[in-house]
Parts: sequence; structure tokens; C-alpha cells
Amino acid sequence: MAEKSKNSKKKGGMKPFLGGTILTDERVTRQLPFLFLLAFFALVLITNRNWSERTIRQIEVLQDTLEELRSESITLSAKLMDASRPSEVVEKVTESGIGLEEPTRPPRKIKVQKK
Repeated sequence: MAEKSKNSKKKGGMKPFLGGTILTDERVTRQLPFLFLLAFFALVLITNRNWSERTIRQIEVLQDTLEELRSESITLSAKLMDASRPSEVVEKVTESGIGLEEPTRPPRKIKVQKK
């Protein structure tokens, strides 16, 4: 008789799992809060990973844009330096026919005497 009571207490196998009676077992119901906590942590982990990957993609796009703008800035700066040379300015003025001439005398300081 002792052997039958031991066997009746031991409910193993697939039958309780497939039948759904395992969910009513006291050992499983005591662990439900812990299982919910684990599910919550898994959800937080997935959300955090998704957010970080999206942020990394945005950083890469911004870095590409920054490199393009930096190279454009360097190109425009070089063109401006080339266009602002005195020889280029004189050439542009003569081409436009404004009638301005390059000064041949160096600039002088004008002194005004007070009475």
C-alpha cells in the first residue's frame, strides 16, 4: 500500500503537461510571479536592444552627412581662397568692364592739421 501512495504522489510524464493540469499544480503556481518577472525582463531587454540598434543607425547616417558637409565646406573654402586672390580679382574686374584700375601707388596716410 505504501508503494501505491508513493506512485500516486509522483505525477510525472507528459500527460499532466499535455492535459493542462500542470498549471493547477501548487509548485507551478508558486513560481508564476517569478516567471512573470522573467518575461518582463526579457521584454525590457528586447526593447533596449531595439532602441540601441536604431540609435546606432541614426549615428551612422549623421556621421555620413557630417563627412559630406565637411568635404563640401573644404571645397567651397578652396574655391573662395582661389577667387579672392588679387590677380583673380583684377582679372574679373577687367572682364566685367567696370572701368576700375589697379592702384600703382601705395596707400598714404592723410594728415589733417588742427587750427
